[in-house]
This record gives sequence, structure tokens and C-alpha cells, in this order.
Amino acid sequence: MDKTININLAGALFQIDDEAFRILRDYLQAINNRFRNVQGGLETIEDIESRIAEIFQSQKGLAGVITKENVESMISIIGKPEEFDVNEVLEESPVHTYQRRRMYRNPDDTIVSGVCGGMGAYLGTDPVLFRILFVLFAVFFGVGVLLYIILWIALPVANNDVRKREMYGNDYHTRNRSPNTTYNSGSASYAPGYDSTSRIGNAFNEVFRAIGKAGYIIIRIFLIIIGVSLVLTGFLTILSFFMIFVFHYPGTFLHHGLDLYIGNLPDFLYYIVNPAVAPWIMVLTSIALILPMIALIYWGVKMIFWFKANDGAFSLVCLVLWVISVAILAIILFNEGISFAETAITTSENILSKSPDTLFVITDKKIADLKYDEKFLAPDGDYNVFLVDSMKSIYIRPSLQLNVSDDNTAKVEIRKRSSGRTHEAANKKSESLIYNYRISNDTLFLNEYFTIPSGSKWTADFIDINLYLPEKTTLYFDSSAEKLFHRRIRVTRVNHEIVESRIDYTTAPWELRNKYWVISDEGLKEMEKAPAKYR
Repeated sequence: MDKTININLAGALFQIDDEAFRILRDYLQAINNRFRNVQGGLETIEDIESRIAEIFQSQKGLAGVITKENVESMISIIGKPEEFDVNEVLEESPVHTYQRRRMYRNPDDTIVSGVCGGMGAYLGTDPVLFRILFVLFAVFFGVGVLLYIILWIALPVANNDVRKREMYGNDYHTRNRSPNTTYNSGSASYAPGYDSTSRIGNAFNEVFRAIGKAGYIIIRIFLIIIGVSLVLTGFLTILSFFMIFVFHYPGTFLHHGLDLYIGNLPDFLYYIVNPAVAPWIMVLTSIALILPMIALIYWGVKMIFWFKANDGAFSLVCLVLWVISVAILAIILFNEGISFAETAITTSENILSKSPDTLFVITDKKIADLKYDEKFLAPDGDYNVFLVDSMKSIYIRPSLQLNVSDDNTAKVEIRKRSSGRTHEAANKKSESLIYNYRISNDTLFLNEYFTIPSGSKWTADFIDINLYLPEKTTLYFDSSAEKLFHRRIRVTRVNHEIVESRIDYTTAPWELRNKYWVISDEGLKEMEKAPAKYR
């Protein structure tokens, strides 16, 4: 069987045997020689080639092999080149008027993306000059790369004949004498026309092509790294979201040497907002968080595998859905957030009839007795919230602060703080906070928690227990009372309305238990042995 050759003739692909190819090549070359130097001849050559393609398609179709007989039949239909009356053919050919040019990226002359090739075609200049200029601007001015990227994004690619005609304008036929006809056999090729780039330009093009390939590899590696990062970020964020908000698996974390349990946040949500809007907040929060993460994963996959997809409409729908979800969520949170607009503090105090030389601070009702379901901690560990789901109750640990008084009086002051839509509402809410303590002789019994009235929402409620004692008073704390200090021991001196406060960093709360301490404005100092009457 004779060797077959693939050809592209007027945009159509054909298979042609070797002998038929030689006849067709000579025939096209003869037509090219007859019309190329005549005004309008290039358009005539294109018309003849289109007619040849139509005849071949009608004879064998695109799946057949063009033989010598087919070529000879085609020549008998069209005629031999020497039989053509040049003037008559040109009169029958259509007249090409001036066509306005547009700039595109040239896919037929590309090193990286075809920007320089498109500029050269548009301006009728060797694209090598633009490639050299971009390199110079990139090296010496630093703007070449940025400008190239901008043009890469802004310019569409001339991927069809219409765009190529717009890119070349009236020079389309001059620059591409037979742009639709190429013949390939193995590594050999034959293309009528001429090479618009000089040998020096070709040498530069090869250099730029090598640099472009290396740059392309580097960019692909960089994009793959970014893509993998985006995929991991999106996937881990979605996984964490489902673990916390769906599977209720917050985990256990170590913080400053303490084993702290972080509870399920959605459960806490029902205590701080209107229960009717809590599900909507969860749904809208899911959409607002998950959609961007899915977008990150999708962009990451596109960067890794470098594929194109017609996803404009779908992306627009997702963007609109995300914007609507965020807007509705913002409105709901703003409406709920008004409950925290104003803050009020109410104070009550109990003066001890006799200032004790030694005061025992003992916890009465303990948090451990609550058998709570969830525990929430502020980032600094100074605010602890406990939930008992069976009773839909919320309990909060108060904060104990020591004060050195100069008037030799001892008193217990309870400062309650709450928030509300108005100052009056916040003040009423703070007064309703429930906290109990009692004093018996030289012992102060403090509850380890306070609570809010049934049916009320949490509004950043807080209680400070201020214990005022004369200097050098001896203090004893049991193993639970130390927790009221949280992570800090604050000692304050009150002297004629001047308050001086300091944090005792030398003594940690967990060091207080079952020991005797002396209070001063310098902090707490451990006694070597218990007072005589308690030995």
C-alpha cells in the first residue's frame, strides 16, 4: 500500500496517497506562480483551494483517501493553470475592501501566550522586536512582566478565521499566502508562502521559546502549589465546620497547662439568640462559609489540572446565593446584636460587723455538682460558661478580687453586669442575676457559679466579687475557692477614693489551696505555719 499523507486544505482534513500528493502539490504551485504577482491573485488562490476541497469531499468524503484519479478528475473540472484567463478569473473573484484591524493573541506565532505575535500581526511588525522589548522592560524596569500579564488577560485569542482576518486586516493574504493549506509527512512539511521572520529573528524566537517553556514549567509548579494549598484550606475548613457544627465533636485542648474543654458552639447559640432564628443562623452561616470554601477547592483543582470549563453561569448563581445569604445573616445578627447595645452595672454590699483576723474562703455550691453538658471558655480563660441541657439552664463562674482597705472594715461587694437593648433593660437584667453567698463567723461561703433567670437569654452577664479586708488579714482558701480567681490574682488598695490595682504574678491561683496567706497591696504572702488558734 502506498504511503498516505495528511493535508489540511481550506480548513478540511484529507488523506492523500503519495503520488496524488505530488500531482496536487505541483498543481497548487503552478496556480500560485500564475496568480501571486497579480493584484487580487491571493484571494483567487484561496477560492480555487476552497473549490478543490469541495470536489474532494464530494468524491471521497473526509474518511476516504484521495488518489491520483481523484486529483486528475479535479483538474479536469477546474482546468489546468495555463488554461486560466487571468483577467477573467480576477473579474469573477470578490473584491476585498478595507477591513479595520483588532488586536488578538496570535496562536500561530506564540512563545508563551501569543501576545507578541498578535501585536506583530496587528502592527505589521516582526514580533521578535516586541519580545525583546518585553524582556528589556522586565529586566530593567520591572513592568514588562506585569504589562504582559495584563495583555494576556485582556486580549482574546485569534482562534478562528474571522478573528485572524480582523487581526491582520488587509494584510491577511499577504502574511498568509495560503494559510489554510499545509502538508505534513513525518517530520517534513510544505507550506506555500513566505517566512516573515529573518534568520536572526528565528534565532531569537528559539531562545525565547526555550525561556518560555522553562517559565511555563515554573509557573505551572507555582500554580500547582497554590492550587494544593487552596484545596487543603477549603477541605480542612469544611471538615472542621462539619465536625463542630454537625457532629458536635469539638475536642480537647491544652491551654497554659490546664485541660480545657471547648463545648459545642451551636448548642450555645440557642442560649444567646431567639430560638426561632437560631436554625436560620446555622443554615445561613453554613452557606456563607461553605460556598467560598467550595470555590477555593474548585479554583485549586483548576490550577492543579489546568483545565477550562464553561462555569460562568453556575459561578454567578453561587455568588448571588452567597451575597443574599450573607446579607440576610447580617440583618439577623444585627437585630440580635442590639440586645448587647447597652451595658449596666448594679452593686450590692454586705459589711461585716467585725473584721476577722483570719477569714476562711470556702466554696458552697460547686460547679462539679451541676453535671453540666457543655462548657465554653473565653480565649483568655477568664470567662467560663456551663450549660445543663436537661434544664435549659446556663451557669457562669464569677470572678473574685481582693481589696486592701485602709479603714479597717471588712465587706463583701457584689457587682453585677449585663447588657440589653436599652440602659433600663440592661439594668433590670443585671439586677435579676442570681448569686448567693453567706457569712458564718469567720467563714465566707461563696457559690462557685451564678445563673440567669429561667427563660432569659445570655447577654454577656458577669459578676465580680470584691472582698475588702484590712491589711495583714490572714486568708485561707479551699481547693475550689481558688478557681474564682481564674488565672490571675488581683489585689487592689483603696485609699481615699484612689484605687491602686496590681496583679500578683508571683502566686498562681492553684497554689492557694489549703494554705494560710497574708494579704497586702503587694499581693499574697504565704505563712510558714497556721495561726496559733488553728494549729
